[in-house]
Amino acid sequence: MMNELSCFKAYDVRGRIPDQLNADIAYRIGRAYAEFLKPKNVVVGYDIRLTSQELCASLSRGLTEAGADVINIGQCGTEEVYFATSYLQADGGIIITASHNPADYNGMKFVREGSRPISGDTGLDEIKTLAEKSVFPAADKSGSISFEDTKPGYIDHLLGYVDVDGLKPLNIVCNAGNGGAGSAIDAIELFLPFNFIKLHHQADGTFPNGVPNPLLVENRQATIDAIQDNNADLGIAWDGDFDRCFFFDENGRFIEGYYIVGLLAQSFLAGEAGATIIHDPRLIWNTVEIARAGGGKAVQCKTGHAFIKERMRKEDAVYGGEMSAHHYFRDFFYCDSGMVPWLLVVELMAKSGKTLSELIDERVQAYPVSGEINRQIENPPELLATIEHKYSVQAESIDRTDGLGMTFTDWRFNLRLSNTEPVVRLNVESRGDAALMHEKTEELLALMQQA
Repeated sequence: MMNELSCFKAYDVRGRIPDQLNADIAYRIGRAYAEFLKPKNVVVGYDIRLTSQELCASLSRGLTEAGADVINIGQCGTEEVYFATSYLQADGGIIITASHNPADYNGMKFVREGSRPISGDTGLDEIKTLAEKSVFPAADKSGSISFEDTKPGYIDHLLGYVDVDGLKPLNIVCNAGNGGAGSAIDAIELFLPFNFIKLHHQADGTFPNGVPNPLLVENRQATIDAIQDNNADLGIAWDGDFDRCFFFDENGRFIEGYYIVGLLAQSFLAGEAGATIIHDPRLIWNTVEIARAGGGKAVQCKTGHAFIKERMRKEDAVYGGEMSAHHYFRDFFYCDSGMVPWLLVVELMAKSGKTLSELIDERVQAYPVSGEINRQIENPPELLATIEHKYSVQAESIDRTDGLGMTFTDWRFNLRLSNTEPVVRLNVESRGDAALMHEKTEELLALMQQA
């Protein structure tokens, strides 16, 4: 009889320990992954959670009993598995991580050769079915486990994104949230002219300072206080597996991810005229304008890492950005990294001679935004239909790339259902008119309240 595994999601595996995910399930996932992909070798790494090493051992046993060799790169961030899979030319990679989920959760993210993502429609559903059936053929021979330190190669790769000699000394507050980013900062700081003021730096899977998720407003204050107390030039915070990074300017202001997408687009276009930039549909005007001004092309794509990575490959895009702080790079195997973005931002500061607030303020004034507002709605399709009916007469264009996007002369909005939570997400922006943006945000929220 099949045992339904609720830990399989649209893009990855995530579940509460031990009822939704445990050593037995991890073993079955290893067997199923190997059965599906038939890899000769698989890179495996794990995050800082207390259950990660046990799950990694069971996953590895499943892989080796299926005949695959395991290359264990140890405790690391998600992007280090992406890096190692391509760097070592392995047939696949799996990271044990639950990123910013609560401490009693864990999970896995999967790639195949070339660090290509495996999600629902590219194999994850098949892996789920095989793991649920739990009937596996005997392998001709068992695989082996080897241990590889890919950190030096990874750090060397990161440094290749910037002109290290052109960087200026800075005081940088870095908040790892007791996740995995601390060890990466320790490894890279030896090569950089920065003074890092380290907060919640030690990896600790009990999360003594709260779950590492800088999108939670209550998690930001420690970073803000440290910037102000140390007269720092900027602050950076990461989620647990550090595939996302978040920025604070020298005044302690949290920077919306949308404006960072624009800055990174600007950085790449300065070095590669005519380059293609991929962006998500939630907030777009700033990115489109920056791409046009830099002689490049902005291409809109459905939200979600699998969609962005696929579109980047199709368009040969140099960079892809989501306002949720996921940033993707062609030279990083089209994968997302939480380390490359801040390196590019500090290089931009050095080249321009501007503070982070000076780089950002002009764009904030040109395109004020609501920030993403989440609401639980009982009947989302009905809400989207009601809002479309109300605004369609005035709308200049309607976009359904992801949810409902409607554009008017001086403002626009996007309303979409979350891929991972039972919520509707609203984003509003205007052309240089903060009062109009606030007015329209309140108007839409009132309609959502009635739904």
